[in-house]
Amino acid sequence: PLPFWTVHRHPNRMPPKNQKGNQKVQKGQKGKGKKAPVKKVVEPTSVWEKKPKNFGIGNEIQPKRDLTRFTKWPRYVILQRKRRVLTRRLKVPPSLNQFTRTLDANTAANLFKMLNKYRPEDKDAKKARLLQAAQAKKDGKEVSQEKPTVVKCGINHVTKLVEEKKASLVVIAHDVDPIEIVLYLPALCRKQGIPYCIVKGKARLGQVVHKKTATVLALTNIKNEDRQQFTQLVTVVKSQYNDAYDEIRKRWGGGELGLKSQAVLNRRLKAAAKDEADKMKYN
Repeated sequence: PLPFWTVHRHPNRMPPKNQKGNQKVQKGQKGKGKKAPVKKVVEPTSVWEKKPKNFGIGNEIQPKRDLTRFTKWPRYVILQRKRRVLTRRLKVPPSLNQFTRTLDANTAANLFKMLNKYRPEDKDAKKARLLQAAQAKKDGKEVSQEKPTVVKCGINHVTKLVEEKKASLVVIAHDVDPIEIVLYLPALCRKQGIPYCIVKGKARLGQVVHKKTATVLALTNIKNEDRQQFTQLVTVVKSQYNDAYDEIRKRWGGGELGLKSQAVLNRRLKAAAKDEADKMKYN
């Protein structure tokens, strides 16, 4: 007797012998009436072998992606971005919008070259000057008391110079916070007939006077060798700010729509244009 695990096949279920279509064609043999498919040899177009990358887990290093949207930014970054969006969306009155109208890059570069020539002394220079003056006084020599020609800084100091008409040129930063600190200064300079300009960066103004930031700078006296260059600067500044008062006081800012709002308006305009075209067909 056969073991119990032996599988018995029913004779009727076995495939019949020599049945057509069930014969296996061995490799190298041709079937009857059928041609073996001819493989096309593809010649390589490049010397380098194509090696596609696999970015699955544990394989190739993932490519660099822009993860800006998924970054958790600091709170101050979020606030300044929201403020920038709000100033674009809301309507900004002309008195505030004038601070977005800054000097162009070339004129600003020439202006800062001029300001750097009149930088005030830093702590080390002041210490050396006082030591030299003390040594001269000890030796019985005369000490010169002439005031150096330097840039004036500080909102209260500059305001007083403007009121007394002692300032020759006033430079205001565009990003003062709160803006009310310098809000009145352009109107005051215009009333007193003093040329003024607005430049980018309170930090850039602060570098001139050895500070972190500076809201406003002013020039009072100019050396004779810089007189011609200063006159050209004043001419450009006056044409852009003092003489353009009528244009500045009428120009509002902001009121820009976001991308989504622009898309909605465009869809409405397209729908309205389509309705008009359909009406013209029937008319």
